[in-house]
Amino acid sequence: MAITVNGMLPGPTLEVKNGDTLEIEVVNKAKYNATIHWHGVRQMRTGWADGPEFVTQCPIRPGGSYTYRFTIEGQEGTLWWHAHSSWLRATVYGALIIRPREGESYPFPKPKRETAIILGEWWDANPIDVVRQATMTGAAPNNSDAYTINGQPGDLYKCSSKDTTIVPIDVGETNLLRVINAALNQPLFFTVANHKLTVVGADAAYLKPFTTSVIVLGPGQTTDVLIQGNQLPARYYMAARAYQSAQNAPFDNTTTTAILEYKSAPCPAKKGINGPKPIMPSLPAYNDTNTVTAFSQSFRSPQKVEVPTEIDESLFFTVGLGLNNCPPNFPSSQCQGPNGTRFTASMNNVSFVFPQSISLLQAHQHGIPGVFTTDFPGTPPLQFDYTGNVSQSLYQPVPGTKLYKLKYGSKVQIVLQDTSIVTPENHPIHLHGYDFYIVAEGFGNFDPKTDTSKFNLVDPPQRNTVGVPVNGWAAIRFVADNPGVWIMHCHLDVHITWGLAMAFVVENGFGELQSLQAPPPDLPIC
Repeated sequence: MAITVNGMLPGPTLEVKNGDTLEIEVVNKAKYNATIHWHGVRQMRTGWADGPEFVTQCPIRPGGSYTYRFTIEGQEGTLWWHAHSSWLRATVYGALIIRPREGESYPFPKPKRETAIILGEWWDANPIDVVRQATMTGAAPNNSDAYTINGQPGDLYKCSSKDTTIVPIDVGETNLLRVINAALNQPLFFTVANHKLTVVGADAAYLKPFTTSVIVLGPGQTTDVLIQGNQLPARYYMAARAYQSAQNAPFDNTTTTAILEYKSAPCPAKKGINGPKPIMPSLPAYNDTNTVTAFSQSFRSPQKVEVPTEIDESLFFTVGLGLNNCPPNFPSSQCQGPNGTRFTASMNNVSFVFPQSISLLQAHQHGIPGVFTTDFPGTPPLQFDYTGNVSQSLYQPVPGTKLYKLKYGSKVQIVLQDTSIVTPENHPIHLHGYDFYIVAEGFGNFDPKTDTSKFNLVDPPQRNTVGVPVNGWAAIRFVADNPGVWIMHCHLDVHITWGLAMAFVVENGFGELQSLQAPPPDLPIC
């Protein structure tokens, strides 16, 4: 049994146009609290529709319902939606496809077909039980048992092969694949045997096209690629497997497949009974950081963009793991992390604690005291060799519900710095309510003296989720023009569970068009 939307896994695809206003009623017939997040949607002034539980709303309780209302403005390409409560998103997710406005077209030749390729992660268990067990023991959660493409694991597992996802193509066609990483905890490599992929967009923003044989997506990221039917008519595997940057950490090392099938392929090949097996691609090694770096450094906006330059808020956030010493009243069964500890995670040494009785946005809007403070540190409370050998005394972060205040219209730069506490790792960091420009990435400790000169302020890519390099850093810039409370968190759900998150309070500007709308009457009660 799995929690699904409308009985579908993945859930229904939403197909809309740039400029459309959406009303989506969510009825919770499950036994768990639920919310839905529209990942990457700007939600200008409609923070009440963003969806993260206890951030912009209280959850929709079992038996309850809530209608999400928002407008898509100036975004085209592929986004997605998913649950934003506990680990429900393991099975509660789907594609959100945004086409150009009526009368407008793609900045590339119109593809013959379009196919959403949604990469998922599957447990032979209830994902809610998996995270609850980990929270109880303090250990890392059990790894998944499979990855999936459009809900199917493919031919390389002991289970199904008759239902393997088939993606049609024919000789001479150019088709668009909208690839989404909806996996819970794993960045993934994706490739198609014998076919090149031309990257044309990511996170609902167009890119300067470039061609590659493999793409990599952190959880939360989307990538639009063109594929040409220029090979012998046959069947070719598409495959995805883990990019694992954390050393010595166990992970799901299985491979999910789908089949790219030429319509004019000879008949026996189609039945797959006695016909030849589809051609299998080679995939990068699990720890192939060089391929990841080369891929992310190929990203450019199609033309010159307006990157904020006069920075008002220059922030530096460490992101990484931690270990809490076993509390004196805990039995050892609740401290099964390394050497009798409990896993945790933090940004700038603050491990984020979600409120439990009211959402942050409601507390902000109604001026309710005691729910959060606005003293999140803009720089690490203690400077250290972030990617070096870190003293064990720095492994224990401070729990807190700390937010950072931004004035409306302020120009913000954030350097996100990975740490080697417990283990360095590539962290996909997602900012709600905004797109941002990734102006630079690098390895080691960020050095403003030498690294600032490497910033791309001409045509950096625009994204909503950035893969902070393992043992490295990424610099992002945006203008705080969307009032509300916006969480920024690691999109590896195991890490958000441990506290790898923070939130911004963006104040209202002047007048109605620079202010958060009033909360809708059906906002779930707390």
